[in-house]
Amino acid sequence: MSSNGSPSVRPLPVLGALRLGRPSDIWFKPALSVVVAVAPPNLTLVALDRLDLAMYTMAGSLCALYAHNRPYATRARVLALVVLGMLGSLAGALVTASLTSNAVVLVTVGALLAAAQKAVCDATRLGPPGNVIFAFVMSAALFVPQTLAQVPGHLALAAAAGAWAWIVGMAPALPRPHGPERRAVAGALHAAAAHAGTGDPAARARAAAAVHAAWQTLLASGARPAARQALERLVVRAEIALAAPADTDPEELRRLGRALRGTGAVPRAGDLGAAAGEVLGAEIERATPTPPWWRGLGPLAPIAVRTAVGCALAGYASLAIGVGRPYWALVTAAALYQVNITLTWNRAVQRVVGNLVGVLVFAAVAPLAHLHPLALVLCCLAFNFGAEALISRNYWLGSVCVTPMALLITEFAHVERTGELMTDRILDTLVGAVVGFLAAIAVTNRRAGDRLERAVAAVESAREHAVRTLAAPSAAPGAVEAARRHLAAALVDLRATADAAAGEWWQRALPEERVVSAEQAGHRTLAATVRQRTQHTAEGAGA
Repeated sequence: MSSNGSPSVRPLPVLGALRLGRPSDIWFKPALSVVVAVAPPNLTLVALDRLDLAMYTMAGSLCALYAHNRPYATRARVLALVVLGMLGSLAGALVTASLTSNAVVLVTVGALLAAAQKAVCDATRLGPPGNVIFAFVMSAALFVPQTLAQVPGHLALAAAAGAWAWIVGMAPALPRPHGPERRAVAGALHAAAAHAGTGDPAARARAAAAVHAAWQTLLASGARPAARQALERLVVRAEIALAAPADTDPEELRRLGRALRGTGAVPRAGDLGAAAGEVLGAEIERATPTPPWWRGLGPLAPIAVRTAVGCALAGYASLAIGVGRPYWALVTAAALYQVNITLTWNRAVQRVVGNLVGVLVFAAVAPLAHLHPLALVLCCLAFNFGAEALISRNYWLGSVCVTPMALLITEFAHVERTGELMTDRILDTLVGAVVGFLAAIAVTNRRAGDRLERAVAAVESAREHAVRTLAAPSAAPGAVEAARRHLAAALVDLRATADAAAGEWWQRALPEERVVSAEQAGHRTLAATVRQRTQHTAEGAGA
């Protein structure tokens, strides 16, 4: 028990970890993108009878899974960086494989690379699928026999496939240039409607996060054509609903959110006045220096250490029991680590269940896949699509497709004995999950409490600044808006930090009452800034 009476070891559910959720609104985008990105390179290799090179093209093709929620102005840059990061990880693995065949050394290098990938992906807030794809490609490449002379050619294949993946990721900008912005605004409207209908504090936190995400998406999208200005008015409408839920019609917000589907005109949000069409304070925000991403690496150190230790021990344990593919245990451990122990446990349960079911699926499809290399590639494409279509409902459901896909990819070079592959996969999954989770328990994260203290202080400071700005008689509307968005961002970060700290073990008592007080006061101040803006807009319209 901790000093405030709450258990320091929290309950770890099993059935709850397997509960299915609603599919992502854009589940079909990564599912279709990865198929379109993977198919041409792999089919070309089948025609050339060089399917053994598919592992390298897959490294670039899988980059198409990233950045689907970002506006195209920033997606181009993020996807390019993802491709470069993938090439860097692959280069490190291939060079290492060409210099040594010592399995212990390879596992050690793989664990260190996996930890670096985890830290960088979390610090940059890359988003799903995060570090898992990098670890999957890197760990497999470590155990492929290689020479230094072959490395440039293999990297060139990955680069060419990565360039094609970049094109695939950017192609939807042609028919629907504001698609990500429309989805973000629709999410804010639906979340605000849910809050207006319930008044639940958790719904309020989700609505505040969705509204903040919508503003960030709009600010990142660059130019402000008429369509984007109309979207800004809808976000203002969601903010008003967040500030005054009792005076809001939830069904009207849902109607506006549904109207954003497709490519039709952006619906009008009612008469919010001319001032609502401006992203006031945007210039102030853009002029404020953004902290470099590497400053976020410090708080992530415990998670990175967990990843390094867990992956290394999982790989060593796999070698000790004689499994021929220790990289499966390594990547299983790398896929487990979430922001706290409770979520890491959930992922461990999901990974084990999904992989065990997936092995049975592989046994069923292996005879078909072995008929011809083309059948092998087509089966992999089907599992690629299925994994991305299902994984947003629950990780274990997506793993049911990921597992047979990974097993089939190992047969691109030559067909292997099905029973041996299945046995190795089951053993490595169990070893990786058990050893990886034990490493998470052993490597404590006492910084979670410190991060929560800093997040509370940040909200209190942002709230005080917003109150002073509101009270200043000569405060410009842009300054009020900048202060409001700064406070909103601090509140979103506080809720995420509090949720992460609540699922962590072996730490001091959390300042729960102070967190609740800071959140309540912060949301009251947010509501005051929205009411002032609405009042100024109404006065301007009357004048």
